[in-house]
Amino acid sequence: MERTDRLLSEMTLAEKLGQLTMIAADYAVTGPVITPYSEDAIRSGAIGNLLNLYGAGATQRIQKIAVEESRLGIPLLLGFDALHGQRTVFPIPLAEAGLFDPVTWEATARIAADECAGDGLNMTFAPMLDVSRDPRWGRIAESPGEDPFVACTFARAKTHGFQSASLAAPHTVAACAKHFAAYGAVTAGREYAPTDMSDVLLRETYLPPFEAAVEAGVAAIMPAFTDLNGIPLTAHVPLLRDVLRGEFGFDGVIVSDYHAIAELLNHGVAGDLAEAAALALKAGVDIDMMSDSYRLGLPEALQRNLVAMDEIDAAVRRVLLLKERLGLFQDPYRRGRADTGVTVQSRALARAVAARTLVLLKNAGNVLPLAARKIAVLGPLADAGGEMRGPWGGAGRPEDCVSVLQGLKDAGLDVRHAPGVAIDESDVSGIAGALDLCADADAILLCLGEAALMSGEAASRAYLGLPGRQQDLADAVFEKAAGKPVIVVLFSGRPLAVPELVSRAHAMLAAWFPGCEAGHAIADVLIGKVSPSGRTPVSWPRAVGQVPIFFGERPGGRPFNPKDHFTSHYSDVDNTPLFPFGHGLSYGDFELSNLRVEAGDLLTVKVDVTNRGARVAEETLFLFLNQKKPGVTRPLLELKDFGKIALPPSGQGTVTWTLPRPAAPAELFVGPNAAVSSLLSLSI
Repeated sequence: MERTDRLLSEMTLAEKLGQLTMIAADYAVTGPVITPYSEDAIRSGAIGNLLNLYGAGATQRIQKIAVEESRLGIPLLLGFDALHGQRTVFPIPLAEAGLFDPVTWEATARIAADECAGDGLNMTFAPMLDVSRDPRWGRIAESPGEDPFVACTFARAKTHGFQSASLAAPHTVAACAKHFAAYGAVTAGREYAPTDMSDVLLRETYLPPFEAAVEAGVAAIMPAFTDLNGIPLTAHVPLLRDVLRGEFGFDGVIVSDYHAIAELLNHGVAGDLAEAAALALKAGVDIDMMSDSYRLGLPEALQRNLVAMDEIDAAVRRVLLLKERLGLFQDPYRRGRADTGVTVQSRALARAVAARTLVLLKNAGNVLPLAARKIAVLGPLADAGGEMRGPWGGAGRPEDCVSVLQGLKDAGLDVRHAPGVAIDESDVSGIAGALDLCADADAILLCLGEAALMSGEAASRAYLGLPGRQQDLADAVFEKAAGKPVIVVLFSGRPLAVPELVSRAHAMLAAWFPGCEAGHAIADVLIGKVSPSGRTPVSWPRAVGQVPIFFGERPGGRPFNPKDHFTSHYSDVDNTPLFPFGHGLSYGDFELSNLRVEAGDLLTVKVDVTNRGARVAEETLFLFLNQKKPGVTRPLLELKDFGKIALPPSGQGTVTWTLPRPAAPAELFVGPNAAVSSLLSLSI
């Protein structure tokens, strides 16, 4: 505090505004480059923070300019998006959410933090905590899925993983939770569109993950680009000041999203840059990322009495205190090692995690694990290692990623390969050659789906089927297969609406984008070295017209009744999802029994589990509640907890949960997914 007070007293206005400014280098592209990167501006103190620069040499050099060549010697915040790894690329967050395993979530964040720190970074713009129930939205790939309880658990695990016990430790980085709030509910799933929702929905679904992050000690928060009920989040005083800082008690740094403050003019709430800067500052935004609104707009805002100097000082103080907590004043060079990179240990973890995130959607006749050794490997994503990183691969290199084809070869399988078609082009001339490979194959592996950049930011899709002519390839293979097993490995950053593909395939794996060890992980599951244990963290629609689709829906006054036409239903498709939340098969065969509750100050819920299958496998179980409250409609199912159990053949065990006693009568449900027909239940 003493250092902070001294620095504040010595700063010019330009130096104060420099501490509130973050600009981008060109090591990665996360938006339009508007404010040019300038070492002279860092020397002058006009820029105090930087993003999209990484690597020990580059970061140490730029940090040295700030510390040794500027008047006050204030070190830089150096940030980057390590959403699912830095050098070691883990599965995309949506895939990792399907592990339902907080220990693993924290472990992968710990590796990412260590690699970020090795690259000289001290902040990451993660975790992304936007609950999302609309697969049209490209950034669902970065999200923890559709459920707020999962997102809260994810928030705590990732925050702890990035920040560890002390922000000053040389292997930690400050986490910046984003995007506060309700960005995942943009209109029609269209990127950057407005969001409109009730306060009840906001409070119950979209705010809790951020409160959980605050409780876990998250260092920074990023507001969404978007507006909520007509107020842009970058200028949302009720949410940023009253809820986030007031109710939640957040005292850290609020960082704008990329160019978001200047975009208040586009929203129509500010007439010029001075007004935009004043609105954001008064809402509590401390750092302006890439719009130069604070540097250029706040001096005029001060002259026009739109802001006061003590408001600027309060923001500067929060930034300096974060730099103090990170240990930057004590040793600005503590982060940045020459040996940063993918290690044997990090690759081993990436492989294990990727294998566990794969979701076995279908396995008719138990064609998996593969008995065949001679495999025709077809499709545009079979030999596409670089695509395995997903829409945002951090600082991971395409050449470090293992393709499916390479993984199968390394596993000793006899493979022959042809892409057949490109991911999103109309040329079908390669299909005939691909079909020729099916003739003497024992099994056919179809590697289909999206290109990595079809998901992520600015990648919304109105159609959720296979891009290009991939369905034509699949149809031709199904016709040619003549009884041979056809296994589909589906790559995507979102659930895809592919009911025909599901119905015709013998087996299907949702691989998402599995990261740098994709090929080895997929081979491990296909040959039975690992039993798949990933589960769907979002409901998969049968058709786009069902979207948004999620398990936590309220019943309504006329819930679906197949015997009554005048109830809530579609006339052309079933109400139910193609795959429910939590769906996923394994190489085991799990049986649940003896659901019971032991009463006390807390309820203890137990269920016995037996593996009737012939292989070691892991099961995920979900604990749902349906509460009855006078005058208030509650969701049909509310997730209260989840648990995992690994059992050998004929093995038995018990999964146990504790939860507060509901204030009103309720029904308890336990099972492997959110399909009510699959759940055990009892009244409490």
